[in-house]
Amino acid sequence: MKIEQQKWTAKDSWAKKVSGNFGEPPQLVLAFGSTAVLSDAKRFDEIKAFYPDSHIITATTAGEILGTEVDDDTIALTAARFEKTELKFYQADIAASDQSYETGKKLGSQLVSDGLVHVMIFSDGLKVNGTALVHGLIESLPSSVSITGGLVGDGAAFKKTLTGLDQAPAEGKAVAVGFYGSSLRVGYGSLGGWDDFGPERLITKSKENVLYEVDNEPALSLYKKYLGEKAKELPGAGLLFPMSLRLKSPDGNESEVVRTVLAVDEAAGSVTFAGDMPEGTYAKLMKANFERLIDGAAGAASMSTETFADMKPELAILISCVGRKLVLKDRIEEEIEEVQSVVGSQAALVGFYSYCVISPTAATEKQCQLHTQTMTITALKEV
Repeated sequence: MKIEQQKWTAKDSWAKKVSGNFGEPPQLVLAFGSTAVLSDAKRFDEIKAFYPDSHIITATTAGEILGTEVDDDTIALTAARFEKTELKFYQADIAASDQSYETGKKLGSQLVSDGLVHVMIFSDGLKVNGTALVHGLIESLPSSVSITGGLVGDGAAFKKTLTGLDQAPAEGKAVAVGFYGSSLRVGYGSLGGWDDFGPERLITKSKENVLYEVDNEPALSLYKKYLGEKAKELPGAGLLFPMSLRLKSPDGNESEVVRTVLAVDEAAGSVTFAGDMPEGTYAKLMKANFERLIDGAAGAASMSTETFADMKPELAILISCVGRKLVLKDRIEEEIEEVQSVVGSQAALVGFYSYCVISPTAATEKQCQLHTQTMTITALKEV
């Protein structure tokens, strides 16, 4: 695998960080940038001029990751030339959250083919129900195929997210890429580091990802009680207080997933989350612990390399959650540095801060779940 990395800034325009020395065009170009920057179609035109024969995936962020640096209002670009792996790409429209399940099925079914080993998904972050999107993907893909990715971001604004495949990014798009062949090694890991606080509560009224009542009280009232003065900053302030859910799988086992706030409705007293909030599920509020967040990033990196044995990844794609960035603030690069120290200096890092991440919960699993407030890493290497 050959890798090239570039960064765009308003001050310096494009600056090459790592030269790929490509003999043939890279198949995959990832370009992650802020909504303001990627809204200017000139940026896509410039990327297309760099890589006219490559597939280009663009996605907006709540912060860009390139190497061990985290920035805002830039473009973090990584181009990869796979020597032995075939890639296929597909884009689908998603105008509203009730289309999420069918969109997931459509994306998965378009990529199903002999040799498929992994799928990465980059979806609009506001028009989608992430849980339903994941269910559609899982249903349409073989159980042997692993899935990672995320819902793209718009800082803490929650106004407009953009995604695109081979065109200037737009709202209401979901893009998937499939990786094919026995020469590709894929590792993944996802961990949080948040602490539960307060009593466990029962979800007594909800519809899909909209939470109406907890312990028969309005959900928004619960958030206002704990946020105090910060309640005026909702939904953004809700990123600092996600919820953990005890979900039961069909086989009866329990797993913990984290859900983050996307919107609030004062009239209904409801809170909308990035994934489903099933009635009858027990939930707890969570709060940040600085050291545990950073340790969580290191743990995710360790999980992502478990399947590599004595080998080391060449590329690591990091998708972390915006709430982590808001909490860690000036310390945000510490979690990226921890990832680099675990995966090794030979691995190129690229990624972004998102509204949700998609990953299996363990390195040995294939089927994915929707997670929020976690660091998720997809590690790749050709052999």
